[in-house]
Amino acid sequence: MSAPADGLRADAERVLKQWRSQAADPEQEQLRQEYLRHIADRPDGMWKACSAGHITASALVVDPLNDRVLLTLHRKLGMWLQMGGHCEPGDTTLAGAALREATEESGIAGLTLLPGGPLRLDKHRTPCAWHLDVQYAALAPEGAVETISEESLDLRWFGYDEVAEAADESVVRLARLAATAATVSPRPDPLP
Repeated sequence: MSAPADGLRADAERVLKQWRSQAADPEQEQLRQEYLRHIADRPDGMWKACSAGHITASALVVDPLNDRVLLTLHRKLGMWLQMGGHCEPGDTTLAGAALREATEESGIAGLTLLPGGPLRLDKHRTPCAWHLDVQYAALAPEGAVETISEESLDLRWFGYDEVAEAADESVVRLARLAATAATVSPRPDPLP
């Protein structure tokens, strides 16, 4: 394993050991423990090549001034989702991977992560393997204009109250947490 890969794996372990869900949700705690076991048991567990599943990073793009979130209509899955995906060799932190994915998929420069680390964890099956997703929220700068990437069929802003009409329960839960986090702490974390 290379030094950046070791650094990313160590960061993922640190983040997951320190993270606690906002409501001490038993389901979230069970996922946290599963993610930690996955990283400990699989040296390749951060990478797409791990057929048993892999850690992924995502970020819901939030516009708190207009009480809305940006979702992507995922090209392969055909679902409205937050931005996110696989960790890459150049990633040194999970937060950095989530921010990179959000920037690439939204086309919005100047995104910043909300402070406090991840908002939630979500495990879901995809065509390639199980994704053990670590989910953050990213603040869009005022006047942000989105640009559709190759991974998206569409990008669209949804009011917090509209998310449930378009997305699955995982995205709805993330949007609820992001709405609360954005109103409680509008100051972003510095770049990871």
